[in-house]
Amino acid sequence: MNELIEKNEKVEKIIYEIRGVHIILDSDLAKQYKCANGTKTINQAVSRNKEKFPSDFCFQLTDDEYKSLKSQIGTTKRTSMARSLPYAFTEQGVAMLATVIHTKVATEVSINIMRAFVAMRHFIIDNKDIYKSLNNLNNKIIDHDDKINYLFTKFSNNEKVFLPGEIYDAYSNFIYIFKEAKNELIIIDSYADTTLLDIIKKLKCMVVLITKNSDRLNDLDILKYNEQYNNLEVIRNNSFHDRYFIIDRKNIYQSGTSINNAGKKIFSINKMNDICVKKTLLNSAINIINN
Repeated sequence: MNELIEKNEKVEKIIYEIRGVHIILDSDLAKQYKCANGTKTINQAVSRNKEKFPSDFCFQLTDDEYKSLKSQIGTTKRTSMARSLPYAFTEQGVAMLATVIHTKVATEVSINIMRAFVAMRHFIIDNKDIYKSLNNLNNKIIDHDDKINYLFTKFSNNEKVFLPGEIYDAYSNFIYIFKEAKNELIIIDSYADTTLLDIIKKLKCMVVLITKNSDRLNDLDILKYNEQYNNLEVIRNNSFHDRYFIIDRKNIYQSGTSINNAGKKIFSINKMNDICVKKTLLNSAINIINN
């Protein structure tokens, strides 16, 4: 019994999957049958009995299949593969081959090969739930990777995300965005405080701040600031919930946090691309400014 199992295990190692079916290559069969002329004996037997070997019994590998299989089993295992594309025999093909190959061990070898095919088929059936779970897991991993790649591409272009503690990085990004403005920067931030003044004093454009009434930035702060820099207009309005930066009335950025809270929690800064959304936000901001 142990000898039989060992023989089956050896045969199973030369059974591969191609085109969704399990096969054995002609060279491996030639070795099992101890053919003196190698694959020539196998090929001659098939050639002389073509009617017994339809395409679902025996077929020649394509160049892509050959390369794929070669990478799996190693280049040193089959030097004969380099001469021509090998032939593959399915379970039915092996059974038929046993009737036309005349060697001393043909019958015994064929029985071992057929047992190996059956053992593999039973193994797959017995473990179909595991294969199904692995396949589902693989699909989830691929989907997860696709989402990560999408998010990476998205955030690396028009969106940036900041983690807790990345205070200076967020601060620097605000400055970078604000410096895009050549003529006018509209900042919509209901919780703006004097932190904003330290940023906009370096700008060479007019700044319009739309914010709600708050002691965070009082009238005295604004007065003293404009006495020196004179580039800030503050409009008290509480119509906006989110934070927006409008650059020269063209580009609009949305911030997930107020400038003074940047770096305390996870947030993102997104450059808005939808034309209709941008138009709506811009018109709303202009109406507030004009009124």
